Amino acid sequence: MRLRFLPVVLLVLMPSVVFATADGAWLRRVPDEDRARKNPVAGQAAAIRVGEGLFHENCARCHGVDADGRTTRPSLRSARIRGASDGSLLWMLRNGNPYKGMPPAQALTEPQRWQVIAYLRSLPASKK
Repeated sequence: MRLRFLPVVLLVLMPSVVFATADGAWLRRVPDEDRARKNPVAGQAAAIRVGEGLFHENCARCHGVDADGRTTRPSLRSARIRGASDGSLLWMLRNGNPYKGMPPAQALTEPQRWQVIAYLRSLPASKK
């Protein structure tokens, strides 16, 4: 009899779990030493160009070619991402967010991850 209510309980609790991870909770998991890291290629035109290509090859499928998000995938031009430190973004690329379906960017080297971040920083804020 109790199992009959399990689907109802899951339907009630699932949105709160999803929104808890969508609210930027991952930012609180970033260690201070990672958060404080600075992008060594920030603002460099060559790094931004390479980062754009890497973004389109590795990230655009989920986050959209304009980085403004797709369906359940967040915009990377949002205030939350724009307000996150470069080190926090590097941490996310390195570790991913399994709760939201974000895999770690293992195909990218650390210098390439910095280039992607440089590219994201070159984009205007989201219009959404």
